[in-house]
Amino acid sequence: MNFVEELKWRGMLQDIMPGTEEQLSKEMTTAYLGIDPTADSLHIGHLCGVMMLRHFQHSGHKPLALIGGATGMIGDPSGKSKERNLLDEATLAHNVACIKAQLEHFLDFNSDAPNAAELVNNYDWMKDYTFLDFARNVGKLITVNYMMAKDSVKKRFNGECSDGMSFTEFTYQLLQGYDFVYLNEHKNCKLQMGGSDQWGNITTGTELIRRMNGGEAYALTCPLITKADGGKFGKTESGNVWLDRRYTSPYKFFQFWMNVSDDDAKRYIKIFTMLPKEEIESLIAEHEQAPHLRVLQKRLAQEVTIMVHSKEDYEAALEASNILFGNATSDSLKKLDKETFLSVFEGVPTFQVAKSEIEAGVSVIDLIAEKTNIFPSKGEARKMIQGGGVSINKAKVEAIDMQVNATALLNGSYILVQKGKKNYFIVEVK
Repeated sequence: MNFVEELKWRGMLQDIMPGTEEQLSKEMTTAYLGIDPTADSLHIGHLCGVMMLRHFQHSGHKPLALIGGATGMIGDPSGKSKERNLLDEATLAHNVACIKAQLEHFLDFNSDAPNAAELVNNYDWMKDYTFLDFARNVGKLITVNYMMAKDSVKKRFNGECSDGMSFTEFTYQLLQGYDFVYLNEHKNCKLQMGGSDQWGNITTGTELIRRMNGGEAYALTCPLITKADGGKFGKTESGNVWLDRRYTSPYKFFQFWMNVSDDDAKRYIKIFTMLPKEEIESLIAEHEQAPHLRVLQKRLAQEVTIMVHSKEDYEAALEASNILFGNATSDSLKKLDKETFLSVFEGVPTFQVAKSEIEAGVSVIDLIAEKTNIFPSKGEARKMIQGGGVSINKAKVEAIDMQVNATALLNGSYILVQKGKKNYFIVEVK
């Protein structure tokens, strides 16, 4: 597989330094991509870069995932309008361990193949590097004029940030550049990859390598992923879409991909899956014949959810979707774990009832019209039950004198009431 050609047709190539393709066709090449460990999970904004590393390894080359344990203590000014909070060593160590576990879903770190991936942490080579040594060996090689010309620096000085830029952040591009120097010398790493906002920092690295040891160094970036409407990719009303289920449940993660627009689905299925070109073209053609069936979104959500989480999580998310949007049964509802149940019915009106009342047994009419305000009156509740319009836990209420007791509790705490086809209510039993 030709790595550069693969990136081109997938829409994952923005900038490439002359000579890069020739280097990749000549021999197995080592490349690295940096990940800032500011949190203990990656989010989907990181996924394009991670997929680049994955394609790189599939092309027979060796990927290095660099966790910025040192640079994470400073903060990269690229694309930022304000100074970043600095992290302490213990937090960074925790974040690095969590990110490594996530990367293992995408890259082969553990085989004895010559192109097995490696995780490196720039804290390992920066922690004992004194300021004086850095100033003498690295700082003297790059002029302030060269550093000021970078877009990431210019934007901060041209009024986009009222606070300006600290010396700490100004030195970031030299520190990142030195990472490339170190990996070039110790890992024979000849290529750095990243998002297009990193082009300035990456080319500082190639320049340092040429000036320090005359080595070969190349650069390649992917575009920053956006939404077709110009909005920021990966952001929802509740914030980032994370890869860690503690922050974004597999169900919500699945739903994010299910809900992308048709135009975005056509781009994202190329970027965020490993599906081959012919299969993607066939899926796009099938989607265009019947867009309402959302063939692309369904396949995209399936591929990415399985890759990030697991087949079991995907199947559970699919079943959970059917509960809300399809004709699922009460058995399906009972299978949902608490986390998924609350994700599916997030935002649904919730009423609280004492556990003692449910354990003693309560008539369905009293539950939905007296203990809660699901119905404004018992008469209206009775009328709708007789018309077949009320369900408890997805099972239609057949009799107005039906009793509801503790056997109805989902996950020991919840009862789902459905009024008509689309109106859901949760009774939380405490």
